[in-house]
Amino acid sequence: MRITFVFVYSFISFVKQYKVMTALEFTYQVASLRSTLYTFTRRFTSDRDESLDLVQDTMLKALTYKDKFREDTNLKGWLFTIMRNTFINNYRKGQRAKTSRDNTKELYFLNVEDTHTFNKPETNFEYKDIWKNINELRDELLVPFKMHTSGYKYHEIAEHLNIPIGTVKNRIFHARKEIQQKLAGY
Repeated sequence: MRITFVFVYSFISFVKQYKVMTALEFTYQVASLRSTLYTFTRRFTSDRDESLDLVQDTMLKALTYKDKFREDTNLKGWLFTIMRNTFINNYRKGQRAKTSRDNTKELYFLNVEDTHTFNKPETNFEYKDIWKNINELRDELLVPFKMHTSGYKYHEIAEHLNIPIGTVKNRIFHARKEIQQKLAGY
């Protein structure tokens, strides 16, 4: 009995000394900052639904990664950092996806038939003129440049042409530079 009491007493003094926060206390403190987080979302967006989603994502990440939180850290600042990073990551995902939103009443633009016609670049004079200028490059610059624009990686071009990777990068750089000079009027 004495050993148990000493252990409990030493554990309580450890908790008081190092201010170890329990999971329940952490959850309560995060939940109590919900309105502050919602106010902070106005720096990023004026859309109410997007703000609520951002607060929810922030709180979910905070609770999921509560073991990453250090006691000597400002909880509000930690949550603001999570929110900012979440917003930036979501923004970048949206940019990569190139999604568009239809904010019209009854989603008017989503229900409209797409009747656009696009010009084919092969028939465009400018397109032909650009490629004429590109094809006038010296072969030592043209081959690595065309391979790179076709999607080959630097190391793949180097292996295929049996030249060092630095030479490949240099030739692509000089090809771009010459093309820019030739196409200065565009």
